[in-house]
Amino acid sequence: MKKTIRRIVPAMLVLVALATLSFMAKDGVTLRLKPQQGKTYSLTTKANMMIMMEVQGQTMNMSQNMETRQSFTAKETNDAQSVFETQIEAIKMSISQMGMKLEYDSEHPEKASPMLAGQTQEIEKYLKKPATVTYDAMGHIIDSLELEMSQLGAAIVELPEQELTVGSAWTFDKTQEISGTEMTTKMTYTVTAISKKSVDVNITGKVESTDVSGTYTGTASINPQTGLIMQSSTKSNISMTMNEQGMSIPTTIVGTTTVEVK
Repeated sequence: MKKTIRRIVPAMLVLVALATLSFMAKDGVTLRLKPQQGKTYSLTTKANMMIMMEVQGQTMNMSQNMETRQSFTAKETNDAQSVFETQIEAIKMSISQMGMKLEYDSEHPEKASPMLAGQTQEIEKYLKKPATVTYDAMGHIIDSLELEMSQLGAAIVELPEQELTVGSAWTFDKTQEISGTEMTTKMTYTVTAISKKSVDVNITGKVESTDVSGTYTGTASINPQTGLIMQSSTKSNISMTMNEQGMSIPTTIVGTTTVEVK
C-alpha cells in the first residue's frame, strides 16, 4: 500500500503541473487602445543622461536630467479611435558640465540659470498649450496637426493584432527625421507575465542611421483594459558623430528613462 501511495503522489503532482501549464498557455489577452472616456491621465517622464564627447583627443562629459509632467484627457473614444486633448504641465531640467550646474524649473522660472535662456524660451512655447492628438485602436497616430512635443509616445505604443500569451512578442519600426538626420528605430516587446491588472513586457530595441547607432533595453507594464503604459524603465546606449565648426566629434549618450501614467 505504501509503495502504491509513493507512486500515486508524484504522478498527481505531474498532472497538476501539466494542468497549470495548459491553463497558462490558454490565458491570453488582446491589447487595444481604449482609455476611459472623459478621464484625465497624468504622464510623468524622467530622463537621466550622461553625454561623453571626444574633442581633439580629450573627453568632455556632461550630465543632463529632465522631468516632464504632461496631462491628457480622452475626449472621445470608441472601438476605432481615441481623441486626446493634451498639454505639457511642467518641465524641470538640470545640466552639469565642467564644474557648472545649470537649472530650470518651469514652475519657478525666476530661478532659471541665465545661460539656459535660449533653451527655456523654446521650452516655454510648448507649456500649457493644449493640443489634440488622435490614435487608432492599435496605437497609431491618425492626426496630430498641433504641437509635436505634446504627442503621447511615452504612454502609447503600437499594439499587435494577435492575442498575446506569455512568451509572445511583437515588433514595430519607426522612421523619423531629427535635426536633419533620418533615423529608424526598431523596438521588440516580449510578454513576461499576464494578469487582470497588467501585461508585463521586456523591451529590446536598436536605432540606426548614417551617423547614429544604439540599443535600448528595459521593461514596461501595460494596462490590459486601456492599452496604456502604466510604467516603464528603459536604458539606452547611443553612439553618434556630431559636426561642429568643421570638426567631427564622436559622442556617446548613456541614459535611463522612466515613465509613469496615473
